[in-house]
Amino acid sequence: MAHLEVDLVAADRKVWSGEARMVSAPAADGEIGILPGHAPVLAVLRPGAVRITPTDGSVRHVEVGSGFLSVDDDRVTVVVDSAQDGAGAASSR
Repeated sequence: MAHLEVDLVAADRKVWSGEARMVSAPAADGEIGILPGHAPVLAVLRPGAVRITPTDGSVRHVEVGSGFLSVDDDRVTVVVDSAQDGAGAASSR
């Protein structure tokens, strides 16, 4: 089964990295969903929740500040100024 290689990075740390089935993020002009085979895209992100569905089927929610998302050849890179994951770990600007 096809998958995405995902890196979610805040200004001061790598928040999450691994294989995923899907990524959803708050783009400036609305929610964007990324599945394997998605066309290349560069999107500006607004504050909100990035949702990552790893290949094990769980769902990871990370509250993020502004940033951007890049997709190319099933590689998704999300770079944000701040992130707070579901476990409560926080990163500030």
